[in-house]
Order: sequence, then structure tokens, then C-alpha cells
Amino acid sequence: MGLHAGEIILIIAVVLLLFGTSKLPELGRSIGKALSEFKKGLKEGAEDADTGKESGSQAKTGKSKKKARK
Repeated sequence: MGLHAGEIILIIAVVLLLFGTSKLPELGRSIGKALSEFKKGLKEGAEDADTGKESGSQAKTGKSKKKARK
């Protein structure tokens, strides 16, 4: 059910037509940054959830370690 070679080539051709070869490196960088920020946010969210479970008083007051540091 995955993508086959013909479908991948078609997608690449459409992307080249839409953005052109000069914009592709910039597009790749921006997508990479977005993915890394998304993963960072997921990791921080999981850490906040874990610290909230361990420390019930922080979870009740709504204060996290980040807010306490500022």
C-alpha cells in the first residue's frame, strides 16, 4: 500500500514545477527546521507531563519548572 517508484517520481516532478530548483534548498531547510521544532515540542510536552505526574503540587497550581526559572 506504500508509494511506488512511479508515484514518487510524479510527486518530485510536481514539486519541481511548483517551486523550481532554486527554491528547493530553502524549502528543505524550512521543513527540516519545522520538524525539529515539532519534535522538540513533543519532547518538552512529554517531559512536562512526566514532571506533572511526579510532583502533584506543581500540577495543581499549574506552575512548571520553566515558569519558576523565569
